[in-house]
Amino acid sequence: MPEEQSQTIMAVDELQAIIQRCQVLEEVIFKGEDFNLFQVAGQKCLEDGYASQLLEVIQNEKNQVIIKEYGGHLISPLVRCIFMYKQEDDKREHCLKILDQLAQLCNQELFLGLLEQIEQTSGDQVAQTVMLLLQPLQTVLLKLQNKKAYSVGLSLAMIMNQLTPLPVPYTKQQIQEDKLGLCQCCNAVVDFAKPFVSEVVKNMEKSSEYNDMELKEELLKFCMKCLKYPLLTAQLEQLEGIEEHPFRHFATEIIDILWNIRELIPLVFLHRKGKSPHWENQEFADIEQKNSAESLACLSYLVFVQHFGIDCFPMVFSPSYLLQCNMTHIEGLLIRTEESMLSKGLDLFESCLLRMEDNSLLHQYLEFRGFINVPQVLVKVMTLCPIEHLRKKSLNILQLFIDKFGAAGKYTLFRCLLKTSNHAGVEGYVIKNIKDQIHLSLTKACDNTWFTGQHLISLLDLVLLLPEGAETDLLQNSDRIMASLNLLRYLIIKDCESDNQTGVWTILAKIEQNFLKPLHVGLNMSKAHYEAEIKNKKENRREAHSSNTVCSLTVSGEKMPAMTTEMQLQVLHSALFTFDLIESVLSRVEELIEVKIKGGMDENS
Repeated sequence: MPEEQSQTIMAVDELQAIIQRCQVLEEVIFKGEDFNLFQVAGQKCLEDGYASQLLEVIQNEKNQVIIKEYGGHLISPLVRCIFMYKQEDDKREHCLKILDQLAQLCNQELFLGLLEQIEQTSGDQVAQTVMLLLQPLQTVLLKLQNKKAYSVGLSLAMIMNQLTPLPVPYTKQQIQEDKLGLCQCCNAVVDFAKPFVSEVVKNMEKSSEYNDMELKEELLKFCMKCLKYPLLTAQLEQLEGIEEHPFRHFATEIIDILWNIRELIPLVFLHRKGKSPHWENQEFADIEQKNSAESLACLSYLVFVQHFGIDCFPMVFSPSYLLQCNMTHIEGLLIRTEESMLSKGLDLFESCLLRMEDNSLLHQYLEFRGFINVPQVLVKVMTLCPIEHLRKKSLNILQLFIDKFGAAGKYTLFRCLLKTSNHAGVEGYVIKNIKDQIHLSLTKACDNTWFTGQHLISLLDLVLLLPEGAETDLLQNSDRIMASLNLLRYLIIKDCESDNQTGVWTILAKIEQNFLKPLHVGLNMSKAHYEAEIKNKKENRREAHSSNTVCSLTVSGEKMPAMTTEMQLQVLHSALFTFDLIESVLSRVEELIEVKIKGGMDENS
């Protein structure tokens, strides 16, 4: 007989001998040396492929006392062997039966062993290990009488902590491949939690004053963690070619748990966060609050955008109230830089706005901090986000937000954006909106005092001026300047001096002093500067005898990428063209003013 096989049979015999000796002992007098011998012999049997013999020993009813006492310590070698054998290997099947048998017999020691095994796993094996141990862990937990809620919570927290470092599949291909098994594992974890959800539901049905809140709180914490990871990061749109989207299924299950434990509506509308621990360290308290806010934002996205659980909600909430409830969540999502979270924030904002009729939102809502903060954050997405389709969507949503306010709200919002955006393109867009509102006021029969008379004069003071006088960077501010000139041209054409509905003729002298004259000076200075730059570049080009010399150029205070002299000349000529365009509109405005004033004088004479 080969020496290795002889050693293994000796290990099996030794295990039998240990067990036979322990069978005659009382449980309370098992010795530490018995435990050590049992563990070594059992591990040797597993590692050398004698799992079937070990299974027979464990299944023997005479051995149940010692197996119940020591069996939990076989988990580590047992898991190693399960992963070592291939799916179709009989030895693997024997190991799985041992695991199931241990779950039926053992309690506390096996519970700790299973958690320790989950905690120690890492990398590619995390999801596989969790899925392997979920069933035995559930079996053990269901048998517990004491500290069940704590043990369930500890198990769910340990599992989620191990899964959280795994990257969340985002694209259709990544979701289909599910290389690390996260999609499959998440749904397995929900199935693991279901018996405990049923227990809470059953207890609540027995008594409307159900006081054993511990298990319910642990399930609530689990749901909040799932909302933050993986659902906050996951792609949740329906994907063509995927019959059952794993993360959509997972989201549905989490919403169902929240509904069954009667926490869905309180979380969405009352922003209930559960029992948060008291942290002496403020940093920990801030992290807890941030995590809770992100989970609640994801929940609102699931309900109001993807419509998970929407049928459970009473249809009594006004669209404006729903918007108000979600503004904090929208702001929290829009300040993130990840595409998955930014897109969720935009979708949630858009969904809330589309429920509302135009001109229905009262201006008093702008007294709430969120209604001022969100458009400012939206402007940052419009101007700074590197993802083009999100920038475009942000602009569309800003217009949608503007449209929902009545005249007073639009007026207040325009003032706010002009003062806070610090971006010429955004300011130009706002000025165009102001022009549209003035047009409505002048052409409709309704009396709109917000975009005529004194209110409009106050707004025009913010619009018809150069931020830094004649020294304003005209190229950088060209969008704002062109929009302002077009607005002034419109006012001069549409509003006669004798009517003066807009009040523009009242402040014409101020406009000329603060806007038109400084603009003339600024144009002359800018054109002279750029013409001199062009002349210098041409002279340098002749001296270098080559148009391919690479130089640097600074435009509007920003250094441009390395360019040839020809490329620089094209940029400089483009700037001159912009100045010519501004000058052309400026001249037209001044002509119109002169004609209108002359016409008014003729009428008076």
